[in-house]
This record gives sequence, C-alpha cells and structure tokens, in this order.
Amino acid sequence: MRTIDARNMLHLLSRKMRLLLLKDSNRPTTILLRAMLLLAITVGIQLPSAFAQYNQGNLNYFDFQQKPYYFGITLGYNSSNYRIYHSKDFIRNDSFARAESVLGPGFNLGIVSNLKIGEYFDIRFLPTLSFAEHSIRYSPAGSGRILNRPIESVLVELPFQVRYKSATYHDFRLFVIGGVKYSFDVASDSRTRQSDELVKIAPTDFQVEYGAGIQFFFQYFIFSPEIKISQGLNNVLIYNDRLQQSTVLEKVLSRTFTLSMHFEG
Repeated sequence: MRTIDARNMLHLLSRKMRLLLLKDSNRPTTILLRAMLLLAITVGIQLPSAFAQYNQGNLNYFDFQQKPYYFGITLGYNSSNYRIYHSKDFIRNDSFARAESVLGPGFNLGIVSNLKIGEYFDIRFLPTLSFAEHSIRYSPAGSGRILNRPIESVLVELPFQVRYKSATYHDFRLFVIGGVKYSFDVASDSRTRQSDELVKIAPTDFQVEYGAGIQFFFQYFIFSPEIKISQGLNNVLIYNDRLQQSTVLEKVLSRTFTLSMHFEG
C-alpha cells in the first residue's frame, strides 16, 4: 500500500514539474532538470522497497560485492569562481577599488569507471563534460561604471580519485574521496581576436579534489549522492602588461563546489 501511495505522489509531482519545464524547454539548465527529475522519480520508486528490506540486512549489497569493477553515469550541479590575488600594481592604481570573482552556476555530465581494491578502497576515473559560468568584477574607485569580465567554459575534465568506504549497514555506507583532476576548456576565448582587450584565462588547469558521499544499494543499481570541492593548483591568469585589468592581478586560482548524483551498477 505504501509503495502505491509513493508512486501516486511521484506521478502527481512529475506532472507539475513537466508543466513548469515546458515553459522554457530549450535552456541547458532545463534539460538538466528534466534528466534529474527522471532519475529522482526512478530512485523514488525504488525507495519503498528499499525501506521494506531495511530490517533484513545487506540484501542488495552482496550482489554488487561480487563485481571487481563496474561503470555508470554521473549528473551534477556545480558552482565555481576564482580565488584572486592582487598584485602590487593594484595598490598603486587609481582606476579600480576592487577586483573580485563572482560565483556562477553550471552542470556536469560524465561516465563513472570504478575499480575495487580490496574491501574498502576504490580507484575511480570519471571523464566529464562540465559547463561552468563565472566572472571577474572590477569596481571603480569613483562612481564609474562597473566592469564585468564574464567567462563561460565548456570543460573536458579527467579526474582520478581514490575512494575509502565504510562498512556496509542495511544496504548503505559512507565514503570519502580524494584525487586530482586535469581540465581543458574547449570554449576558451583566450586565443580570439578580441582577447587582447580581455583578461585572459588559460584553457588548461590542474586541481586537487576532496569530498564525501553515501552509497545506497538498490536492486538494479547503486545510487551515490556526493559533494566535492575542487581547488586549482596552477595560476590560470595569462598576464597582459598592456591591459590594466590584468596588471592589477597577480594570481588567479580556480575553485568549484559540485553536488553529484552517481548511478552505477
């Protein structure tokens, strides 16, 4: 009875969400919301049976435990900006009172490859296509116009991670991750004709990553929500001594917060 009620509620919710999403169906964020809604409904349908099995122990876990490796997909929402270090010229300049990074939204779509190393460790490779949006804002010293340098990126990311997992309890367990990531911005405008008049950001970046999450073992797949922080290691600023917006900056490091949903099996 509870399973039927849950499915009816999910059906009504999905109808309302579809009406909202049809209003603006061409935006990338809308497409992502549709995919996340579909996956949330799929997980929601599985939840009643998972709770029904809760008191029976690790029923689904042992089916996946026999696999030395498995694959899956990942969907995620990201929020990224830059950590900005001002140069000595920033103190001497009389044009800008402040230079700061502004957070921007984005989303990820990738493939999960997972190799088990013993009972508690995994090695993971997650090639991902990431869409990100952020900007650098310059506030004038007087009452002049605020300058905004928008940066829209389409990143090909290659993260390598090590995951440590806890013991499994009633078909779920906690985990922490750590690793490194290489990314390349295929939409970088650093080589365009207009780039001489813009603050240039390098298309390549190396980052260190760390995070945590939970694994839920369902009958047909593993659902793993995860939060992750990525910190840039190299200076992505391409210095231009002829551009004042560039000379007031000494170093720019990337940083990203990501909320991911992994579906593996």
